[in-house]
Amino acid sequence: MKKQPTQVGVVGAGPAGLLLSHLLRRAGIESIIVENCTREYVEGRIRAGVLEQGTVDTINEAGLGSRMQVEGLIHRGIEIRFNGNGHRIDFPSLTGGKCITVYGQHEVVKDLIKARLDHGGEIIFDVRDVSVHGLESEHPAIQYKSNGEECEISCDFIAGCDGFHGICRPSIPKGVLTAYERTYPFGWLGILAEVAPSSDELIYAHHDRGFALLSMRSPEISRLYLQCEPDEDLSKWPDDRIWEELQARLRDHSGWRLKEGPVLQKSVTGMRSFVVEPMQFGRMFLAGDSAHIVPPTGAKGMNLAVSDVKVLTAALSAFYRDGSEELLQSYSSTCLRRIWKAQRFSAWMTLLLHKIPGQCPFDDRRQLAELDYVTSSKAAATTLAENYVGL
Repeated sequence: MKKQPTQVGVVGAGPAGLLLSHLLRRAGIESIIVENCTREYVEGRIRAGVLEQGTVDTINEAGLGSRMQVEGLIHRGIEIRFNGNGHRIDFPSLTGGKCITVYGQHEVVKDLIKARLDHGGEIIFDVRDVSVHGLESEHPAIQYKSNGEECEISCDFIAGCDGFHGICRPSIPKGVLTAYERTYPFGWLGILAEVAPSSDELIYAHHDRGFALLSMRSPEISRLYLQCEPDEDLSKWPDDRIWEELQARLRDHSGWRLKEGPVLQKSVTGMRSFVVEPMQFGRMFLAGDSAHIVPPTGAKGMNLAVSDVKVLTAALSAFYRDGSEELLQSYSSTCLRRIWKAQRFSAWMTLLLHKIPGQCPFDDRRQLAELDYVTSSKAAATTLAENYVGL
């Protein structure tokens, strides 16, 4: 078996694992990343691209934001539509100047991979049979196969950044973790379209026919979503039907019309809230989607991963700098304070904006009243804005 010693072994080359490896390097801490997919697949996975102000600041401070600064789209607000009227939430005036940046997660991943390899970092793609061992020992290990060869990374700590379906969380003994989960009775039908966005900012629309969202990936590519059944059959949604439904749900009284274009990609995403506690066991620490999932309405997924990684980097730095384990021991509690606030916001946005199946007429009217309050009260709009740009 090929032996590879390092200080921190990282499972998963998504945003969490890649950014962690970068931040550790800047702190003088060695790491090796293993990833079970190919580099091409990892760089091609299309994910949400709304970056909080703090996420943008972290990427820039790490020296990784040069392309993002050129290609990222700075947004200073969002629009909420209901009853055929649009209402803008202005972020800078409500949050002391904070904004968001639209820059695809796959673009962030490309930047992180390139920079990590340029700095001589080791990312081992396309591995098989990944497993973790000795989590309660001083030297846990990651075992895997690469090109048919059995390999082992011996390390001081393991970072489980391998997503919701990864191997790290299930490797923790039964009875240690408590999972909190909520599944929503609807999903999102999402498309990528080769057409310039019809708005300079995101539009969230509440409609009797269901929720719709206008987003974008670039000045040339639009990203749009429709509320649908969680197991929706895409074969029943030809392009013409999708555009017709988007037009209906996003229409307002001003005569504004959605631009249409060729559909490049379509998919259905289920809606789930999930948190596991604690986010650590022995010398393994979970970060990102391996520990928590949020519905995409609040645009928090990658931002929470970045927050986890910042906390973990500070804890590992303190350990290697002066031998202190205090921040490592409090890693879960520190992360979970922010995670649960993001879960609250994401669930609130989801239930505020979607058509809830089986909801009684009273709650339909109450939902509209809440939308009216959020968009007409400075105090309520401030709560939305400060959560959206990042706590």
